Amino acid sequence: MNILILGYGKMGKIIAQIAEQRGHHIVAKINIENVTDLDSLDKKEIDVAIEFSQPESAVGNINWCIEHQVPVVVGTTGWMDQKEAVESSCERHNGSLFYASNFSIGVNLFFKVNAFLATLMNGQEGYQASIEEIHHTEKKDAPSGTATTLAEGLLENNQQYQKWELKKKDSTPNQVLPITSKRIDPAPGTHTVMYASDIDTISIRHTAHSRKGFALGAVLVAEWLPGKKGVFSMNDFLTF
Repeated sequence: MNILILGYGKMGKIIAQIAEQRGHHIVAKINIENVTDLDSLDKKEIDVAIEFSQPESAVGNINWCIEHQVPVVVGTTGWMDQKEAVESSCERHNGSLFYASNFSIGVNLFFKVNAFLATLMNGQEGYQASIEEIHHTEKKDAPSGTATTLAEGLLENNQQYQKWELKKKDSTPNQVLPITSKRIDPAPGTHTVMYASDIDTISIRHTAHSRKGFALGAVLVAEWLPGKKGVFSMNDFLTF
């Protein structure tokens, strides 16, 4: 399979390495320094693109893929304010878009556990829920896409909270779910969901030991996506 890498930072390099180990060919490795090289690529020779760039570059990269009928797997976060417009463009162009805030199989299992726990805690008014995420200092968006996915899963299954907010003060209104973001090297990612009361604390945590789980998941999805049309997520890829 011929793969285009959009964003050749730490994640892009691991993705390229894993893809080549699985027998795939990397057509090009695009980052901000050589983005004009996209114009010279033979789009018909690209089976799929994997996009792990930066929030400010992601939408442009995704739209390029959609407009040129290149299926695209997206792991960049921090552009969700434009997600609806991007998905509409994908539908208009009959494109193929797969977005996930996290491609790790373990994290996606963690999402399911989070939703189940939120259901159990629904109506337990003595507990205050919160989320903490820790990433490396090069991660620009805060909170992380994984943290916002956890927050959305909690809100969908627990009517005690009306919205989530990035925590900036010591206290948070009871109906607001606070997210604390920390940037500490060399952490690849730790996410904790906590329910605290005066009596006890219940928490669940996922800790990534390396980026390999995210990268492998992205390559597996890239192998799955070609030939499919529409907007997809990990729920389409995984069955539990």
